[in-house]
Amino acid sequence: MTLFVFPLRTAEWFAWTVNPPMTAVFLGAAYWSAAGLEVAGARSASWESARLAVWPVFVFKALTLGITLLHLDRFHLSPGTATLAQVATWAWLAIYAIVPVAMLLISWMQIRSRPPAPRSVIAGWPVLPPALRLLLLGIAGILLLYGDALLAAPIPAATWWPWPLSELTARAVGAWLVGLGWAAAQGQMSGDLRTVRPVALTSVAFVILQALALLRHGDALAWPSVPAIGFVTVLLAIGVAGGWALALSFRR
Repeated sequence: MTLFVFPLRTAEWFAWTVNPPMTAVFLGAAYWSAAGLEVAGARSASWESARLAVWPVFVFKALTLGITLLHLDRFHLSPGTATLAQVATWAWLAIYAIVPVAMLLISWMQIRSRPPAPRSVIAGWPVLPPALRLLLLGIAGILLLYGDALLAAPIPAATWWPWPLSELTARAVGAWLVGLGWAAAQGQMSGDLRTVRPVALTSVAFVILQALALLRHGDALAWPSVPAIGFVTVLLAIGVAGGWALALSFRR
């Protein structure tokens, strides 16, 4: 809520100060869309569908926990910071320490509780159209490669981002890109159209919220630079893939 709605108040209300505001609304939009992924995954009738939410969430949370510990000095833990900011910081630490462990336990319990498949049952092939699978693979490749670059070498890699990023914000953005890329790569392998629905809903919500973020703080982007054009192009690709997969998931 704070990041997307009140991007100028992160020094007082969030776990760490996020600048510029476009970075805050970008991260906030990612959190809101991911909430849809988690809810859709929790409401899924089968583990095959729910795991498409569990693993991307685990990857993102684990990476963000590592980033937090690496940049702990940037977080609002000192007595001189605002009370709400300190509360938000401790809540942040608790969430990112607990959720990855919970995701692993959920996965282990689900895998242990599933009966072994009969030998006569052959795993289904991916059911998404080849063109959509290719689009998802392209999106996954871009997000994973660039996300890894931001995590490993944040300052050099951030020169290809359309607005300025610090070392911490570059890695935070990188964690999101890796999580989204993981979801896209995993989704294109689905053998059931219905199981891709949580990922598709998240993709559509992500693009809509990022469009709103651009309307509010798009002047932070260096137009018409290659990074800015690339950012919008990837957003459009995610929107097309998500909308396409969502439409297919409602077919019988």
